Amino acid sequence: MTLPLFDDRQARTPRRVSLVRLAGEIARALGAVGRVAVEGEVYRPTVSRGGWIFFTLRDRAAQLDVKVPSGAARYCRAVQGERVCVVGALQWANDRGQVHLVAEEVTAVGAGAVAALIEETRQRLAAEGLLGRPPRPIPRLPAVIGVVCGSDAAVRKDIESVAAARFPGYPLHFEETTVSGPGAPVGIVDALHSVAARAGVEVVILARGGGDAPSLLPWSTEEVCRAVAACPVPVVSAIGHEGDRPLCDEVADLRCGTPSLAATAVIPELAALESSLDRLLDSAARGTRSLLERAQRRVDAVDTGRAVDSALERAGSRLGRTAQRLGDVHPAVRLQSCRQRLAGCDWRRPAGEILGRAAGRLAAEERHLRALSPQRTLERGYAVVTTPAGTVVRRARTLAPGGAVRVRLADGRFDARVTEVRDE
Repeated sequence: MTLPLFDDRQARTPRRVSLVRLAGEIARALGAVGRVAVEGEVYRPTVSRGGWIFFTLRDRAAQLDVKVPSGAARYCRAVQGERVCVVGALQWANDRGQVHLVAEEVTAVGAGAVAALIEETRQRLAAEGLLGRPPRPIPRLPAVIGVVCGSDAAVRKDIESVAAARFPGYPLHFEETTVSGPGAPVGIVDALHSVAARAGVEVVILARGGGDAPSLLPWSTEEVCRAVAACPVPVVSAIGHEGDRPLCDEVADLRCGTPSLAATAVIPELAALESSLDRLLDSAARGTRSLLERAQRRVDAVDTGRAVDSALERAGSRLGRTAQRLGDVHPAVRLQSCRQRLAGCDWRRPAGEILGRAAGRLAAEERHLRALSPQRTLERGYAVVTTPAGTVVRRARTLAPGGAVRVRLADGRFDARVTEVRDE
């Protein structure tokens, strides 16, 4: 077999391209690198008039220019000498022939830098009154419990196991998102808004497992803390372990050391609820029995005979006053008759029926009294003549000429003197 001859001159022959084409190939090659996260030290940071941030990211062996657009500046912390993690993509600038790392996010990596960043955020939130607010009460029996957590199965399993032990089948809604690393603050805020807007959710648990300070940093960012403060329902923070204290703990309505403790604090215990309901039912039954017993004692203490006598006396008093107003000359007779009839009533019949019949008879007697009243006679044009002593004059011969009399009319009275007496 004959092998083809290898021409070394062809391998050393360069490929001729234009500068524009070469720049395009460089740009395409950099684009193939994709989105990266690079750690290094911030060197000589500057801010342009347009709000762009420029600095050099370097370590002991290499360096790279970084630029942060103004729209992403709020997610970036570039302090001289701090070690940071820059998330972004490489970009080729044709006009200057330079490679830049266009940053989407710049976060502190060192423990000291993380503490300083958290303290700055705390001061801004405290100045606006978002820290130390009165906590909202956690519902005792929320309709639905929302949970914002990562895709880590351990956290979700812990919460579900607590729910199964305390109240099997209790409604939980999980919203999984990125809880650490680049882009985590945006994902946490979106997940919190989504779960809080879900129908029936009355409390939200923010849950994450333990980690070092840089991995828990997203829970101390300003945007996450503001989202917790603005949440329309109470928020329970359960980030990391007992010793971890991210800034969202200070904004939440309740802070728990672990996700399991948060689930225990929010998910009601079925046995305790049943016991509480039993106690309430027993208390209500005892109260009802006590009321019935007191009412029965009051009924038993009523003296029916005395009540009837009192009613008769009041009715007689009213009849007497009515007779006096009508000018009846014989009120005692009719009053005694009414008393006798009332005394003969059958009080075993319903009180309403007895009172209704008595009221009808009383109204009839009143009409009768009015018809026989002397006042009605006077209103028809007659007059009543009496002596000065008040004796009614019924016969003319009882008077003498020159004697004084008093005449009573329907409206008023007058005095007169007799001039002549006729016995006709």
